[in-house]
Amino acid sequence: MLWYIGKRLLQLIPVFFGATFLIYFMVFALPGDPVAALYGDKQPSPQVIAEIRAQFNLDKPFIVQYLIYIGHLFQGNLGTTFSGIPVIDQLKQAFPITFRLSMLALLFEAVAGILVGLISGLRKGKIFDNSALVVSLLLISVPTFVVGFLLQFFLGIKWGLFAVTVSPEAPWGDLVLPAIVLATVSFAYIVRLTRASVSENMSADFVRTATAKGLPRRRVISVHILRNSLVPVVTYLGVDIGSLMVGAIVTEGIFNIQGVGGTVYKAIQLQQGPTVVSFVAVMVIIFMLANLLVDLLYALLDPRIRYAK
Repeated sequence: MLWYIGKRLLQLIPVFFGATFLIYFMVFALPGDPVAALYGDKQPSPQVIAEIRAQFNLDKPFIVQYLIYIGHLFQGNLGTTFSGIPVIDQLKQAFPITFRLSMLALLFEAVAGILVGLISGLRKGKIFDNSALVVSLLLISVPTFVVGFLLQFFLGIKWGLFAVTVSPEAPWGDLVLPAIVLATVSFAYIVRLTRASVSENMSADFVRTATAKGLPRRRVISVHILRNSLVPVVTYLGVDIGSLMVGAIVTEGIFNIQGVGGTVYKAIQLQQGPTVVSFVAVMVIIFMLANLLVDLLYALLDPRIRYAK
């Protein structure tokens, strides 16, 4: 097991460098001058522009800028914005908000999606199953911002069940509705994925054998059917952690949440490469660790899988 974990961690190193390099390059390739964007309509003197460009290494070639940034990154220095704010301070303020939002969304889509998908798979072809398929297809087809505005209007404005916007502190209670909006598409996919997996496993040999042995139906469902059906679902959930944080940009905009999405969007507009890459680097690390955890969970969910040297 330790050998496998070490091997997987080594595989993550080129992924990390490749992701940060691509993001840094895309920000670098954006048209326009970031120094000019900083001042807006005002035109500073050429001396001021030269000093700012030298201060942030903008006068150096792209590859040199990237290597300097990576060197500072491994020293724990995420750099500063053009306005002099340390990126680490922005990260400390914005990341916990998006993390709470993503965890709530992940909890909702996992619990509700697996439950609905399990019932749908066990009652294949009946009213509940057909209704679940229609609703999940509708959620997949409708854009997230449309669902967000509809739920915000009905649940927030008309019925007053949730707050319309989220306060700057973003307490857990205020994030419930945005989390539901963020999780709608993933919830629909998990329902359909769980349903298909449960339907397939219900006709498997090990289920028929367990039933023939006289095991209670509850044990057959929970231990044999559900446990084996969760393997593809867990894979999707591991990948979806990164997708939730990226997709939070739209949801955070609808509910005025001061999280990672809004910060990265503003940083892209101002072409602040260190800010964008630092935030993306943290999300890449979380995404990679989540997928490593998913790989390790396979051994718990499927007894046929054994990680050995």
